[in-house]
Amino acid sequence: MRLSAAAAVATFCAAILLHPLFEGGAWFWGSFGAVLTVLAASAISGRLSLPAWAAGLLSLAGLGIFLTAAFAGDKAWALLVPTRGSVAELADLLGTGWADIQRFAAPVPGDNPGIALLTTGGVGIIAIAVDLLAARLRRAALAGLPMLALATVPATILVEPIAWWAFIIAALGFTGLLVADGRERVGHWGRAVLVRRTRAATMPAPHESADTRGLRLSGKRIGFAAIALAVILPAFLPPLEPVSFFTFGVGGSGSGGKGNSIEIPNPIANLKGQLDLPEPRTVLTYANNDDVPRYLRIYSLDVFTGEEFTMTKPTGTPENRVENGPLPAPPGLGGGVELVNAVTTIQVSDDVRKMEFLPLPYPPREVRADGDWRADESTLMVFSTRDNATGLRYEVATSDPQPTAQQLRSAPRPQRGPESVESRYLRLPDDFPADIRELAFTTVEGADTDYDRAMKLQEFFTETGNFRYDLRTQGHSTSALRDFLLSSKVGYCEQFASSMAVMARAIGIPARVAIGYTGGKKTGDQWVVGTNDSHSWPELYFEGVGWLPFEPTPAGSAGQGSARVPLYARPQPTPVATSTTPTPGSTARSEELPPGQEAGRNPRELDDREARLGNTGLPPEESTPLIVNIGIGLAVLVLILLIPAGVRLVTRSRRVRTLGWKVTAPADELTARVAAGGHPSVAAAWAELDDVLYDYGMAREPSETPRRLAQRLAQQYEFDAGAAAALSSIAATAERALFARDPGEIGPLGKNLRLVRRALAATVTRGRRIRAALLPPSTLRRMRSMGEGLLDGFDRLEGIRLRRPAR
Repeated sequence: MRLSAAAAVATFCAAILLHPLFEGGAWFWGSFGAVLTVLAASAISGRLSLPAWAAGLLSLAGLGIFLTAAFAGDKAWALLVPTRGSVAELADLLGTGWADIQRFAAPVPGDNPGIALLTTGGVGIIAIAVDLLAARLRRAALAGLPMLALATVPATILVEPIAWWAFIIAALGFTGLLVADGRERVGHWGRAVLVRRTRAATMPAPHESADTRGLRLSGKRIGFAAIALAVILPAFLPPLEPVSFFTFGVGGSGSGGKGNSIEIPNPIANLKGQLDLPEPRTVLTYANNDDVPRYLRIYSLDVFTGEEFTMTKPTGTPENRVENGPLPAPPGLGGGVELVNAVTTIQVSDDVRKMEFLPLPYPPREVRADGDWRADESTLMVFSTRDNATGLRYEVATSDPQPTAQQLRSAPRPQRGPESVESRYLRLPDDFPADIRELAFTTVEGADTDYDRAMKLQEFFTETGNFRYDLRTQGHSTSALRDFLLSSKVGYCEQFASSMAVMARAIGIPARVAIGYTGGKKTGDQWVVGTNDSHSWPELYFEGVGWLPFEPTPAGSAGQGSARVPLYARPQPTPVATSTTPTPGSTARSEELPPGQEAGRNPRELDDREARLGNTGLPPEESTPLIVNIGIGLAVLVLILLIPAGVRLVTRSRRVRTLGWKVTAPADELTARVAAGGHPSVAAAWAELDDVLYDYGMAREPSETPRRLAQRLAQQYEFDAGAAAALSSIAATAERALFARDPGEIGPLGKNLRLVRRALAATVTRGRRIRAALLPPSTLRRMRSMGEGLLDGFDRLEGIRLRRPAR
């Protein structure tokens, strides 16, 4: 029973390591109940002397009953006995919990029934494994492996290290399990041979078959020392990037509460609100290495509800943290497309509030920002559930595709499939107005490729359609969309972007709507982006190139003032007919090839291009040179090693302080008696002499009187007359303070003490003197005594037993 209880306590102590993963306490009480259930089943197994396999089955059955009662009691018989309905309920909860745990970021909602069931069941299974190994198979050391699994989960998911106090609790639980196992084993062999006999160790407790206290004392010292080293040493070691075996996602709505999912504001409402501000306010500033303004995208809206564009909540795993290196590859981007690599440094204003998405040029390849920022794989939006971009300064590396018109005309159609770009970005409501669809096809009539159709759509909004830009437009419903396209033709950027995206989907071009900021205006050596630069634009997908922005909103004074049309989206001159017959030895230009094809190119040139693509990230941060880090580490180590020397100097200075001497912790009984006699100066001198002797390896014998000690030292080390007289004076003064009724006047002892210390130092080697100065044994002895006192205090607490009153 003792081992079963120790195993249960150890498991629950290890389960405390999971606390940073959850919000709320449902997981805590569920895990506590699971551990108690396993303990009760183990006690019954021990009472019935069941074999290990039967004990395991009984524990599993008990855990199943507990989970049924806690999470599916309304479907069980008598709230306890599992039924088909309760089993189905538990299965549904497990599925829901697993789906929610993939969507949420830690800390996840602990009161979510599915997540609580997963946690409770997992802790219960760990408790069964620990109990079987420790109490049934008598392999307590191996029981640490299942407990280690509990520590692995937060260690691989969280950015922050495990809390030191939680680690200490878990380590103490495992140490207690080992101590209980050792006590159980030794108790079967009679009286233990003690390593260190103390008064407590030599007194066996009544009704105890064997005295194991001394052995337990040694085991505890080893355990406490190991725990202390495990907590202290990592502070001086370089951190390692954990490998994530467990995944907690970000995003999604879940079914059990808010959790740490990302909260999406209404991008359209925010856009209109910023454009309507009476005075522009600075949102951010940026500078890049090519001094070219770029649109800064915040949101990517992919769902058209029939009234407006909204976005699927982004998801991000620990692997997609921006601090882990390059972001996922831009969807659809292939070879054969010229890329312009740029590094942009962005500074968000301190006046911005609740910005949980980073404004970034598209497509970002690498982001360097402080905090837990993650990238959504499908859209490359970078967001955080914990941090805010207010006042944030960050860097982003981009590889901006610069396709030619011929490449876009040669782009193949997107692949079909349930998870393809086409299925997600061509979706329109079933009741989509037929007149708008007809308008879309009429607008692109005569265009043979998706690129030409996209250009005709953009031209429809900027030139041929007679549209006008006006911020006073209200509404974005289906009727407002029809009114904008077919009647009023007055709107602002949101209407232009949404309408072009809807029409592009109607004619078969995957499209989505981006919301963010234009490139702003150049001020000095940086670009300034204000609230008046808030903007919305459509992005169209071309296989082999990826997502490209188009600009249907009028620019300049008659529209969005800082809007810019990309080069590939500008009207192209009519190509002049030329001979297509290649001359001997000539090769096709890359601009004339479809994206992804590289016919006739030198293989070495292709390798060079791939090498350029692989080096498009941010420049490495300026780090401290290795030699400096090594020097800092050695300096810290030296400072730690000099702690005993510092303590020794402080102790000596307090003893020889002018006009007063005092002893705070006498090292032996004689010094304590001198101090108790009301002569602190004599006690301080004697304590210093005792420490000097111990530091130089000349420890005083317990039976020696002060006078006998002085005689032995003077004769053994052949002191000169001055040193011998000084030592005799200190000894005589100590004896007078100890035994005389009236010791008389006691003169200063500092000069005599210095003479004796020099004489003793001259008798030992240089190495002994250096050790006495840097690692004084007297200080180490005091530190060891403090540790023993602490452990003896734990022993006294363990020795407390409730006794029945005598009758």
